[in-house]
Amino acid sequence: AEGWRKRRYPNAFVSKLSDADSEAAETQVWLEFAFKCGYLDHKLFDELDAVYNHIMGKLVNMLTRPEQWSIRQDGRRGLN
Repeated sequence: AEGWRKRRYPNAFVSKLSDADSEAAETQVWLEFAFKCGYLDHKLFDELDAVYNHIMGKLVNMLTRPEQWSIRQDGRRGLN
């Protein structure tokens, strides 16, 4: 939500996307700890890990093409 609100400011938007990607990666680490400590079974760990891989992939796509998501000065989205 923080990043989405920063779409008018390209550098801030990219920074927030990068933060979100890092947070998702951290969550994956905690999922692995939970699995190794026996709090999650293998099936649930695999499902959650796949979801986070998908989310991180979307964030990376947004990071590589932030202009497609940003709000232009004229109020329109993207390159239009």
